[in-house]
Amino acid sequence: MRRLRRVRILATLGPASSDSTTIRKLFEAGADVFRINMSHTSHDKMRELIATIRNIEASYNRPIGILVDLQGPKLRLGTFKESAAILANGQSFVLDSDPAPGDATRVHLPHPEILRALKEGDALLIDDGKLRLIAEETSPQRAVTRVVIGGRISDRKGVSLPDTDLPVSAMTAKDHADLAAALEAGTDWIALSFVQRADDVHEARRIVRGRAAIMSKIEKPQAIDRLADIMEASDAIMVARGDLGVEMPVERVPGLQKQMTRMARRMGKPVIIATQMLESMIASPVPTRAEVSDVATAVFEGADAVMLSAESAAGKYPSEAVMMMDHIGEEVERDPTFGSVIDAQRPDPEATAGDAIAEAARRIAETLHLPAIICWTSSGSTAMRVARERPRCPVVAITPNATVARKLALLWGVHCVVAEDAHDSDDIIHRAGRIAYRDGFCKAGERVIVVAGVPFGTPGTTNMVRIATIGSDADANL
Repeated sequence: MRRLRRVRILATLGPASSDSTTIRKLFEAGADVFRINMSHTSHDKMRELIATIRNIEASYNRPIGILVDLQGPKLRLGTFKESAAILANGQSFVLDSDPAPGDATRVHLPHPEILRALKEGDALLIDDGKLRLIAEETSPQRAVTRVVIGGRISDRKGVSLPDTDLPVSAMTAKDHADLAAALEAGTDWIALSFVQRADDVHEARRIVRGRAAIMSKIEKPQAIDRLADIMEASDAIMVARGDLGVEMPVERVPGLQKQMTRMARRMGKPVIIATQMLESMIASPVPTRAEVSDVATAVFEGADAVMLSAESAAGKYPSEAVMMMDHIGEEVERDPTFGSVIDAQRPDPEATAGDAIAEAARRIAETLHLPAIICWTSSGSTAMRVARERPRCPVVAITPNATVARKLALLWGVHCVVAEDAHDSDDIIHRAGRIAYRDGFCKAGERVIVVAGVPFGTPGTTNMVRIATIGSDADANL
């Protein structure tokens, strides 16, 4: 199950892809990490999906990453007397704390934190931006708004606040319960929805306590304003273009995607591009040309992973959507311009021994045209440093920790192997060569480069680089 592409694929599980047979097909088609969306998944179902993935993982002896995506705060209107009303452009409309059913003049807003935080001039977007209101008078009990874009408004539609910094946590009571269940079930990644500030990430980290890695979903303008701090606090970020495109002008999203991708690479954090990548494949066996170009752009930018949402969760062609992403990734990475585009975006290494060695390993491998860089890694940091360099040859990460291998399944260009930790420097070199030979990364007589940390088993001590020749007896010693 060696992947021939460097970009990774996340596939969301859902009604169309919850059984063992379909999940296996998705893995065989190219999925590296599976996403479980807690907006639509019970705890029992989540545990069932994780157990299924672990069984598939064991049958292939390949680490598979699992991402549990927390719902986050969902802000919604109250109800209407007749289930809906029509708002006209220019009219006045009130959102208040009165729980009585609404009409064409007012509706209950069951979120006192919004009424307290709204300021005059703030925008309110209803139903994924289909309706737009501007606050003209605000108080803790009611907000008088002017309808800028009207239309049909109905029960419990979502409310987005692009201009308002809400003093609320990114985690609700439901999220706390979901997080506890996910950690107990053994997830590898936790995705936080509607992150506004680094403190949101710190709050989750105090609960997680190292039992999973934390991914921040960037989907609010407030997060863009504090992006560096959020990224520093996170283990990875997701460019959640759907909600981001609701709360910001859609024409800004492509540029922000590029900025976030490059910032994440500079900081050595994995970045995932998500939402509507192959949207038409929910109902069609082939994507549009624009969608193919969209996925290709993310690959050319050097994103660690691209993600399928409804395409694999609820669509008619889940495995075909994964295969299409796989084909796009392979084709882009074969393109003669791909290497030069990736190289042009390479950030300077940080002033640390680990980053200096990772850069040196990449330069040596490319100068000598070596077939692979092999990393022994206890915490995953060595592999992450080398992946940040985006080398032209594959990266083989060997770790004694299955949890680390599953986390690294998200990482650009990294092939993860779980193996007993090395005993000494000779063991590092010999077993690295045998594993790389076994998995098809090199042939007998070829040279590879090996990166490791000494003393062995000590996280964050990348301090050794060696060039080794694969012996002619490598296959006999497997």
